[in-house]
Amino acid sequence: MRTVKLVKKAKKGNKEALLQLITEQQDAYYRLALTYMGNSHDAMDALEDMIVSLYHSIPQLKKEESFYSWSKTILVNRCKKLLQQQNKIVFMEHPEDSLEEPVLPADPANYFTQTEQRMDLIEMLNTLNTNQQEAIKLKYLHDLDLQTISEMTNVSIGTVKSRIFQGLKKMREHFGGEWNE
Repeated sequence: MRTVKLVKKAKKGNKEALLQLITEQQDAYYRLALTYMGNSHDAMDALEDMIVSLYHSIPQLKKEESFYSWSKTILVNRCKKLLQQQNKIVFMEHPEDSLEEPVLPADPANYFTQTEQRMDLIEMLNTLNTNQQEAIKLKYLHDLDLQTISEMTNVSIGTVKSRIFQGLKKMREHFGGEWNE
């Protein structure tokens, strides 16, 4: 497996191998950081902190195949630390304020429909507590499995399941609609 080979090289001090590992998942890292930080500048700061931390702590990684879940956990912890330092809430109240200047696509009607749907989703998520928002965003916006979310948030899988279940239940009760599990 290519990832395992690169991790082994990185553990021996090969900076290029570490850079390759990070580059392969750079979009996922960025989206994850942006989810927490709310704007691209702070997301990039968190990514820089993560890279420095990975470089220093990669020799302690026990399972090479766990590199990506381990590194995403470090990123989440970096984001939370930066937010604490800035006295910010983990998830912004109005994330649309921090989005880059929109570029209208060829189909403006589709763009406005997507914007409307995003605003509806933000409104729904704002009815939840921070832990429920975090679990639901990690599961459904970042497509992470329960084990990874558990490791990233430092809670049990049962707690992750409960946060997702209770959050979805609260949204369904508040906004109505059908729900299939």
